[in-house]
Amino acid sequence: MPETVKPEIAEAGRTWLLSGPASSYALHLTDADELVHLHWGPRIALADAEALVAVPYQGRASFEAALDGHEEYPVEGGPRFVRPALSVRTGAGSRGTEWTFEAYEIQDGDDPGAELRLRFRDGALLITLHYRMRGDVLERWTTLLNEGEEPLELLRADSATWTLPERDDWRLSHLHGRWAAESRLVRAPLTYGEKIIGSRRGHTGHQYLPWVALDTDATEERGEVYGCALGWSGSWRIAVAQLPDARVQITGGAGHDDSGLLRLAQGESFTTPLFAGLWTDGGFGGASRAWHAYQRAHVIPDAERDRPVLFNSWEATFFDISEEQQATLARRAAAIGVELFVVDDGWFGARTGDHAGLGDWWPNPDRFPNGLKPLADHVHALGMQFGIWVEPEMVNPDSDLYRAHPDWVQFQPGRKRTEFRNQLMLNLAREDVQEYLWERLDGLLSSAPVDYVKWDFNRCFTDAGWPDDPYPQRLWVDHVRALYGLLDRLRAAHPGVAFESCSGGGGRIDLGILARTDQVWTSDNTDPLDRLDIQHGFSQIHPARVMAAWVTDSPNAQLNGRVSSLRFRFVSAMAGVLGVGGDLSEWTEEELTEARRWVDLYKEIRPLVQHGDQYRLRPPAGGLSAVQYVRGDETVVLAWLQAQRYGEPVPALRLRGLDPAASYECRETGEVHRGAVLLHHGLRTALRGDLDATVIRLRRI
Repeated sequence: MPETVKPEIAEAGRTWLLSGPASSYALHLTDADELVHLHWGPRIALADAEALVAVPYQGRASFEAALDGHEEYPVEGGPRFVRPALSVRTGAGSRGTEWTFEAYEIQDGDDPGAELRLRFRDGALLITLHYRMRGDVLERWTTLLNEGEEPLELLRADSATWTLPERDDWRLSHLHGRWAAESRLVRAPLTYGEKIIGSRRGHTGHQYLPWVALDTDATEERGEVYGCALGWSGSWRIAVAQLPDARVQITGGAGHDDSGLLRLAQGESFTTPLFAGLWTDGGFGGASRAWHAYQRAHVIPDAERDRPVLFNSWEATFFDISEEQQATLARRAAAIGVELFVVDDGWFGARTGDHAGLGDWWPNPDRFPNGLKPLADHVHALGMQFGIWVEPEMVNPDSDLYRAHPDWVQFQPGRKRTEFRNQLMLNLAREDVQEYLWERLDGLLSSAPVDYVKWDFNRCFTDAGWPDDPYPQRLWVDHVRALYGLLDRLRAAHPGVAFESCSGGGGRIDLGILARTDQVWTSDNTDPLDRLDIQHGFSQIHPARVMAAWVTDSPNAQLNGRVSSLRFRFVSAMAGVLGVGGDLSEWTEEELTEARRWVDLYKEIRPLVQHGDQYRLRPPAGGLSAVQYVRGDETVVLAWLQAQRYGEPVPALRLRGLDPAASYECRETGEVHRGAVLLHHGLRTALRGDLDATVIRLRRI
C-alpha cells in the first residue's frame, strides 16, 4: 500500500493535494481568491485533482450562491448562505470577512506528515488554514492573528468545514448518552437541513462525544465511511448539514453558539482545536481501526507502553478512609496481581464527605498524619505503583481556599452561586488560580512518590461569569486552554506520572484531553452488561488502550442491583484497561483466587488488547456478543453470552484479520484451525447457560 506523502502542489501553485496510504484530499484557489474543495475520498493523483478544477459551480438563481457547498472554509458575509465557519466583529461593529490570499508554505517539507499552511488576510486579520496528513487521518485547524491596533471580536471560529460528495441516502452515526449511559451508538438517515450535536456545559459532556460518521451503505467491514472528530475539552458544536444539492458539509469547533469566543488585541492570536477527518472504504470497523492507530501513533502520550492493572479504592471505602485501611486493601490488591493502587476521594483537607475540602490539596492530618509518603512507600514495597484522585478545577464553599478567595469561582454578580455536589467551579481562566493549582499540585507530586493521578471533573458550568474582566465570556475558552497548560506543565515537571481523565465517568473524552492523559474513565457505570454497550460505542472512535474498565462487586449496589458472575465481570473489563474496584476485604478466598487467574490471563493478552487491531465480531444486542484483537501472529477473542433461548445453539464466531492460508492453534483446547475456516465458517465456543463469558486465544503456527 502507498505511504503518506508530503503535500503536492500544482505547477501554478493554486491546487494542493494531500495523500495518505489509501485516501487523498484536494483543494484549489480560484483566480478570485475563492478557496474551493475538490476531493476527499480514494487516493488520486495530482493530475486528477487538476482535472476537477475545470468543473464549474453555477448558482441557479439570485436566491442561491454558486459556491455554497463548495467552499473549503466558508466565512460570514458576501454571497453565502451556508453556516459560516468564521464570524468576526471589528471595533467599529462591522461583521463579515473579505479575505485575499497571501501565500502558502509547507512546514517540514521533507517529512511525509508535513504541514500545509494557506495564509489569507482581511485587513488586520491574518487567517491561516492548517492541513496535516497522518496516515489516512487529515488534521485541520485554523489560526487567527490580529495585527492591527483595534481589537477584533471572534464571534465564531470553527476549526474546519468538511465537504462530502453528492450522494443519495446519507446516514449519520454519532454517540449519545447521559451520566452512567455514555457512548451509545445511534445510526439514522440524514435528512435535508442541519443536525447539531455539542455541549453547552463547559466540558465535552456525557451527552455526545465530538465525533460523527457518515455513510450510505457501509457494513462493519465494507463500504465508504467518512468520519470527523474534534479535539476540544470545553463547550463545542458540530453541525452536519445536508444541502439542497445533496452535498453534505460538517462544520465544527469550540463554543456552543455564535455569541463570542474571544477578543483579540493587537498581536494576540487564537489557534482553534484540531478537527480531524478520515475516509475509508473498509466500513465502520476499518474506520475504527484507522482512528485507533492514529491515536496510538500521534495523540496518546507514551502509547507504546502497557497500562497497568489498577485497583481503585472508591467503591470499597468511599469517603471513610485511613492509612491503615488503605494499606490493608493494598496488600489484598497486590496478592491478586494488581500493579497500580489508587487512593480515591477522601484523603485531603477536611474531606470526610462531598460537602467540604475541595481546593485544599494537602493530606488530611487525622487520616494521614505523616502525609502520603508512608502509604506510597508501602504500596511500592508491595511491587505496585501508587496513585491518587484529585479534582483541581472545583472548590467547596466549606474549604480554606474558598474562605480565602471567594472571588476565584465563576459567578454572575447579584445572582445565586449554583452548587452541584456541594461544589463550585473555579475560574481557571484567572492566572492567580492557575498559579495556585500549579503550586499545590506540583508540591503534592514532589512530596510523595506518586505515579498516577486520576483527574476528575464532577460538575458543569452554570454561572459562567467573571465580573472583573472586560470580556468575561472568554473564560469558556481560556478555562480549557489553562487546563491544557496546567496538565502540560505537570507532565513536563513530573514525566514519570501518568494521568487519567475522568468527569463523573465519560464526561470529558476527546482528542484534546487524550493528547495529555494516558487513559480515560469510560463511565461511572461498572455493571458489566451495560458496559458492553458503552464500550461498543466508545470503540467506534477511541482505542482499548485508553478505555479504563473495572471489576466491581455483585450485586451492583451503586446502580441497578444486577447480579453477575465474576467471570462475566472480568471478561467485560478485560476488553480495555483492566481495573478492580470492588471491596476486596469482603471477597472470599475463592473469589480472590479466581481473580488472580483472570488478572494473570489479562497480562498475557494485554499486548493484543491495548495495542492490537480491534474487530467487533458481534454487537451487544441481547444474545451473543464478541470482540477480537489481532497483533502479529496472535489473536484473542472475548465473548459474552447475555441470553440463550429455546435451547438454540450458540452461533459460531466468524473471525477477521487472519491469514486464510495459515493455521491457528487454540491455546485453550489445543485444536488447530485453518484461517480460511475461521474466517468463513467461524469458531465454536463453549458458551452456554452456566458459562456466560470466555476468552479464546489463537496463535499462528
